[in-house]
Amino acid sequence: MHTGVTLSFEGFHMAYIHEKHSECQDEASALPLSLILLLATGAGLAVASLYYSQPMLGILGTDIGASARATGFVPTLTQLGYALGILLLAPLGDRFDRRRIILIKAAVLCAALLVAGASPGIGVLLAASLVVGVSATMAQDIVPAAATLAPEASRGKVVGTVMTGLLLGILLSRVVSGFVAEHFGWRAMFLAAAGSIALIGLAAWRGLPRFKPTTGLAYRHLIASLGQLWQRHPALRRAAWAQGLLSVGFSAFWSTLAVMLHGEPFHLGAAAAGAFGLAGAAGALAAPIAGRLADRRGPELVTRLGAGLVVLSFASMALAPLMPVQAQLGLLVAAAIGFDLGIQASLIAHQTIVYGIDAGARSRLNAVLFTSMFIGMAAGSALGAMLLAQWGWMAVVALATVSSLLALAVRLWRGPAVGLVRTSLG
Repeated sequence: MHTGVTLSFEGFHMAYIHEKHSECQDEASALPLSLILLLATGAGLAVASLYYSQPMLGILGTDIGASARATGFVPTLTQLGYALGILLLAPLGDRFDRRRIILIKAAVLCAALLVAGASPGIGVLLAASLVVGVSATMAQDIVPAAATLAPEASRGKVVGTVMTGLLLGILLSRVVSGFVAEHFGWRAMFLAAAGSIALIGLAAWRGLPRFKPTTGLAYRHLIASLGQLWQRHPALRRAAWAQGLLSVGFSAFWSTLAVMLHGEPFHLGAAAAGAFGLAGAAGALAAPIAGRLADRRGPELVTRLGAGLVVLSFASMALAPLMPVQAQLGLLVAAAIGFDLGIQASLIAHQTIVYGIDAGARSRLNAVLFTSMFIGMAAGSALGAMLLAQWGWMAVVALATVSSLLALAVRLWRGPAVGLVRTSLG
């Protein structure tokens, strides 16, 4: 009896020591706060480059003598370039040192922003916008870098923090660019953006460690493996389709908001359009909350809750024509908070699903998810500009509502939805 008690006590004591040792190892291997902030800031400033133009389109078009339809292609090309860059370049993060890739893209992005700020006409600006989109994918090298550097016990927290930086970059970029364009001109915004990327590139050169490649595949095999991952993993297909459809409405709203507010009945400038980003920035708060909820209740539930909130937010905008002007603005602000919250929650949940599929293919899995997301954004920008010019704001609202309903259907309709996606892609 005495021996049994002694053994039990010793076993408990050894387990306690092992647990404490593990905790000490986790604390010792935790990333420095300065490195986490560098990653979060770098991701935010890189992706912000895609969105600086949106609140400035009204001022920009007037200054260079371009039509609303032509200037509408500025955000379309940045987002299309981003989708192409993710598809064709982001998988290289599994094959080469991510640090070197981040530094090269930072240099190219800085140069493209300088060209955009010096553009004499719409043609040069559109070409620069495409390059901005391609090189801004350094943000999609930073997020997998954070997942790789973080110890397993705190990976979700670190990735959530970096994603919060990225999401704040998306949303606050409109606030900054609206203010700068209103007071200093749209060219000053592009020049300031180039300066910020140059500083991040310098900080990354000094602060980022080197990364060991996880595969030796040649480039063509690396790109071909994207299709294999798509075919092999239904969870990846569902995440990509749902997030892509949500992105259509998101982009249609934000890429047409400045033009809509510039006209009847609001007559508001770029600063007012950019200020809407403050409302949308509340959605960034969803990143850590959604991550914790996904850990406790599962990411599937979070994707459905997020998509449902997006549907309700967009649908509520249909009430705007029935209200006074001030009430319409209040409704738009409330809806922006709602759908940004839902879209960001869905994105975090989808990333949780995708990153759990194959640790050795995180860059490629991330590439598939974000390619679909930014194809949706490019489509939303183009369709939103055409619908606004042809049928007005309510047509944009209808597009956003229908696309988010389809995303919710993908998340709710399990087996048949996966089969439909597989069939439609051959």
